[in-house]
Amino acid sequence: MKSCHACGTEWADKGSPGFSAECPKCAAYLHCCLNCKFYSPGVHHDCREPQAEHVRERDQRNTCEYFLFADRGPGGADDEKARSAAAREKLDKLFGGK
Repeated sequence: MKSCHACGTEWADKGSPGFSAECPKCAAYLHCCLNCKFYSPGVHHDCREPQAEHVRERDQRNTCEYFLFADRGPGGADDEKARSAAAREKLDKLFGGK
């Protein structure tokens, strides 16, 4: 499911949102790093697309030509955060962290 990074509202259109597209519910920009398939905190410029330009404000609209709307599944960003937290917990147990 493709959805807004801020509120989780589903993107019903088939294609990617335009550069200035906003979420109909919360008005957050949809064509932004936080909604992109390549967004990955911790990698160079927080982006797995090596040819993409650096973007400072990840939640703001941008004109990146490599943008692909992330398909987050049923739970949207909350599901992603839960999976990330579970993985971190397993690593901590494995390596004696927190």
